[in-house]
Amino acid sequence: MINRILMIDSLHVEVAGKEVVKGVSLEVNRGEKHAIMGPNGSGKSSLANALAGHPDYKIISGNAEILGRNLLDMDATERSLAGLFLGFQYPLAIPGVTVVNFLRAALKARSGNDESLMKSFRKDFSEKLRLFEIDKSFATRYVNDGFSGGEKKRLEILQMALLKPSMAILDETDSGLDIDALKVVARGINQTAPADGGIILVTHYQRLLNYVTPDKVHVMMHGQIVRSGGPELALQLEEQGYDWINTTVSEKAGA
Repeated sequence: MINRILMIDSLHVEVAGKEVVKGVSLEVNRGEKHAIMGPNGSGKSSLANALAGHPDYKIISGNAEILGRNLLDMDATERSLAGLFLGFQYPLAIPGVTVVNFLRAALKARSGNDESLMKSFRKDFSEKLRLFEIDKSFATRYVNDGFSGGEKKRLEILQMALLKPSMAILDETDSGLDIDALKVVARGINQTAPADGGIILVTHYQRLLNYVTPDKVHVMMHGQIVRSGGPELALQLEEQGYDWINTTVSEKAGA
């Protein structure tokens, strides 16, 4: 069994001709949770979107693999089928498609129409609704149509829980959540994340990491990972902000 879930090597990404990710390298192994933190405009979401195959994000050099397979040779659908999941910062509404039909179709595609999974879908879906404290009426509502910010984020994690990806990238899942919704989402991440998978949490703040403890924390600034450490690094950022790292990076660049 391959232990390394995701490998990123010297990845460079541009959007509309502007380079936004500048040589990022990162490895995530089975069972690991990584957090990528940084201020606005640092390239965190650009990295997530590029890995998921968003057409606006052009990878100009570098490599990325999922479970030993070349991620960059795949289109967005193939990346999903290979086990990559992206929880969106701003989930889109899909009018005309109910939540239950959307999730059933996604599971069918991801599993190759595995009969045992499809037979247990209703039961699993109901259990996850209870876990995420989502009313049963949501099953027949259109995906994210008229949902609050917290409801959208719960639905993103519910998708992850049902699809059981090998590698989940959660892009600012905590944004727009009040403390109660944050606790529910964090509990869902902790209880449903596959033990043999990997997770990257993209976030500005420490508060999500109070409930989902990362194994490693990376700080991204100016399109690069400029510092990595354990959970204590996130606490230091909470206390001191990003200025002290920005100063250090600037000093090194000018040395």
